[in-house]
Amino acid sequence: MKRVLIVDDAPVDAQNLRRIFSDAGWTVLVAATGTDGVVAAKRDLPDLILMDVNMPGLDGFSATRQLMQDPTTKGIPVVFVTSKDQKADRVFAQMLGAKGFVTKPYTDDQVLSLG
Repeated sequence: MKRVLIVDDAPVDAQNLRRIFSDAGWTVLVAATGTDGVVAAKRDLPDLILMDVNMPGLDGFSATRQLMQDPTTKGIPVVFVTSKDQKADRVFAQMLGAKGFVTKPYTDDQVLSLG
């Protein structure tokens, strides 16, 4: 069974993504901060990470940078799921090694196609 790690500080957004992936048969892990997301990724080694950008403390870009620099987690695909939709954000995400960028609001099919 595939595992997805959702890293999002907004409970409603995290719950929506949890529902989408649970309904599709995935095991879902959730972290509410970038720091907790990095810890969970290293501990649980999920098949996919869905990362918000705007979070207090360690934001999604910084968390992804840490994951891509760690040999244990650098191979895990990270997809940003965020309300940020500037070209610069997309380019920066790509430079960090993200495998995708989905803007909110999204459809179930949009996020499921990432896995």
